[in-house]
Amino acid sequence: MDEKNKRSEKKWKWYVLERKSVSLLIVLLIAILFYVGLNHVDVIAVRVRMFTNVMMPFIAGFAIAYLLNTPMCFFERRVFKRYKHRRGLSILTVYLLALAIVVILLNLIIPQVAQSVIDLATNMQGYLNSLDKLVQELIVQFDLDAEGVNGLLGSYQDLIQSATQRVSEALPQLLGFGYAVGTGVVSGITAVISSIYMLAGKGRLVPQLKKLIYAILAKPRADWLLDVCSRANRIFVGFINGKLIDSAIIGVLCFILCLIVRIPYPMLISVVVGVTNIIPFFGPIIGAIPCLMILVIVDPWAALRFFVLVIGLQQFDGNILGPKILGDSTGLSAIWVLVSIVVCGGLFGFPGMVLGVPTFAVLYTLVRDWANSRLRRKGLDGNGRPLPGAGRQPENSEEEHTP
Repeated sequence: MDEKNKRSEKKWKWYVLERKSVSLLIVLLIAILFYVGLNHVDVIAVRVRMFTNVMMPFIAGFAIAYLLNTPMCFFERRVFKRYKHRRGLSILTVYLLALAIVVILLNLIIPQVAQSVIDLATNMQGYLNSLDKLVQELIVQFDLDAEGVNGLLGSYQDLIQSATQRVSEALPQLLGFGYAVGTGVVSGITAVISSIYMLAGKGRLVPQLKKLIYAILAKPRADWLLDVCSRANRIFVGFINGKLIDSAIIGVLCFILCLIVRIPYPMLISVVVGVTNIIPFFGPIIGAIPCLMILVIVDPWAALRFFVLVIGLQQFDGNILGPKILGDSTGLSAIWVLVSIVVCGGLFGFPGMVLGVPTFAVLYTLVRDWANSRLRRKGLDGNGRPLPGAGRQPENSEEEHTP
């Protein structure tokens, strides 16, 4: 009797439906929620935006901690490995270095960039007159269609004047950092403090998350999920850190070369090139277009020199520097890099263009592993031919379980 009672207790469930019926019910509930969400997109968007604004300091703190985790681990394992409080010393060293970099940016680079923008806006009318004079000389010298060239030049001048007017109107707001700092100081301090706590408590947070995953999921699925998270972390860390180092080197090289070949506004141009170089594939093009538009007005021959310089930098970065630093961190071909940038950039803007490539790389590895697992179960290779010495395995084989 006791054994029968135990068996009946094991077989008893809190629901009377079969597993298949429960799955169908869950799918139905998800479809209903999706339909309701489509009918109330505006309300959901407002709530999501409100939640994002509240969580933004912690999201920024996580981003800071994620960026500083790699140098912190380096100091902890290599520099302070013999000290008792090596974690605290590593965190202090990393934040002091980050503060030094921020101070250098604020005191050296940003004032020069701001001064370049002010000079450019102040002298824009003189640059436009010089460009118009040069174009008129070229029309006379090469017997060009004056009406068509002047119409094109007029449209270009109107575009530049409109952009200059907007920059001049927005310049006091861009240079007046008091209000921006005053309104965002609480969020910034919260982000920094939360990032410090995340780095300091990483040894406890990660085991707690693992414990929660194993408590919710079955062990095979939990192992699979943790393996996916580990691979995603390697891809993101390798790509982001490599891209930051690569872009910093390209920006410094661009500044030195601009000084050598005497290109106007070298600091402004090198900052634009370095920042946009973070974007894969399209970065050099996006950075070169506004710089060329500025240099065509200031000095057309300098624009030609800059065009040659950018082509050389792009080739150096794509064929020598980039592969040395990044290696094959993503494993994506050129077409998938292009697709990831266009799709994620269209959906999420600049952050999507930067993070779209590693995100696609993670999805690509998941789909590739799933396809390889299915082919192995069927005993086939990528061309549909039977694998040598491998018979067809059942679809629900327990040996290779992939959630």
